[in-house]
Amino acid sequence: MGAFDREAELDARPAGKLGRVRWTICAMLFVATSINYIDRQTIAILKPTLEHSIGMSEVDYGYIVDAFQIAYAIGLLGVGRFIDRVGTRIGYMVVMAFWSLSAMGHALASTALEFGMARFFLGLGESGNFPAAIKTVAEWFPQKERSLATGIFNSGANVGAIVAPLIVPFVTIRYGWHVAFLTTGLFSAVWIIWWYLRFRQPSDHPRMTSDELRHIYQEAAIEMGPAMPWRRLWGLRQTWGFSLAKFFTDPIWYFYLFWLPSYFSAKFHLNLSHLGLPLIIIYNVSAVGSIGGGWLPATFQRLGLSANHARLGAMLVCAVLVVPIFTASSVKSVWTAIALISIAAGAHQGWSANLFTTPSDMFPRSAVGSVVGIGNMAGSVGSALFAFYAGHVLQLTHSYASLFAIASSAYLLGLGILCLLAPGLRKVEALA
Repeated sequence: MGAFDREAELDARPAGKLGRVRWTICAMLFVATSINYIDRQTIAILKPTLEHSIGMSEVDYGYIVDAFQIAYAIGLLGVGRFIDRVGTRIGYMVVMAFWSLSAMGHALASTALEFGMARFFLGLGESGNFPAAIKTVAEWFPQKERSLATGIFNSGANVGAIVAPLIVPFVTIRYGWHVAFLTTGLFSAVWIIWWYLRFRQPSDHPRMTSDELRHIYQEAAIEMGPAMPWRRLWGLRQTWGFSLAKFFTDPIWYFYLFWLPSYFSAKFHLNLSHLGLPLIIIYNVSAVGSIGGGWLPATFQRLGLSANHARLGAMLVCAVLVVPIFTASSVKSVWTAIALISIAAGAHQGWSANLFTTPSDMFPRSAVGSVVGIGNMAGSVGSALFAFYAGHVLQLTHSYASLFAIASSAYLLGLGILCLLAPGLRKVEALA
């Protein structure tokens, strides 16, 4: 049954409230992203422990992060297309199961090489989360609500990064680091069952009202568009604008995710039992930034800007807020460092909530998963290069100065390139 046939059937029912089924779907995306980041963050928290237990060096750690990023990039070559072909219901369950088993497999590693192998398979699996989530948002939300929905589910990254420093040190101190890598398997299993039982397309969902379905599909005739050959997407300026913005800014988030525990340990001598509070503060602020950044375009629209210019304006605000991070390497107070990094991390998440929404602004729904996959692949390539640089520069200089300097300028550069290649977030014309 098609979306509009379903809508016609539901129109026979008495009119009621708009309905909130779409926000339940958003909550499921939020939980999935939280689990994704717990799995991703665990090794960063355990880095000081692993340096002592298996003799891991900064260069080794850089290579381990590279293994994740390279696999993430390889996975994104096909995962967006995979999600577009099999659909979000089946596709999301497959990628969740794969990355969760890979995360638990870290418990079997005992050398840097084995950790690198485990991270490689984790990267392959985790590459599916954001293409699946962004495509789900495009299916379930009209354009004016997408940046907020994306900001909400994207804030799950921060919740995962908050939960990890609460759980991982506790488990590690009592049961050892091997057990810490096994802790999220149960979360993943519960989520997969929840998704299988509760997720359907809007036109097939049993709790959908006619008003909410009409609200979701109000732009469907414009946005659905014909299927776009994957190879043709590579020739579009909009694809390159989104992808290069990801290339320059994704590495900064991964730098925070994978090196902040080490930064606080090296600069302020915080041990495993004291790392939790700074990370919890930073990622709480990041969650606020994610939701606030997703909400900001609606505020700009009320001031008279178009939807696309409001999105670009929100991204500009976030890019400017990151700039002071270049001073983080020279501060003397741990609380000053926490404040600077919190603002920068929150601004990144606000930026990310809006950047992730730009493919659904510029492309038909049939291509969104593929475009997000291509962009995330570019972000992973940039992150792998940055991780290689970070591991070597820290091994040689023990200084974070150049890393924070790069972080301070990356967002303005990325926004400039996006505006140059896709001015005004212009929509893609239909391709034959």
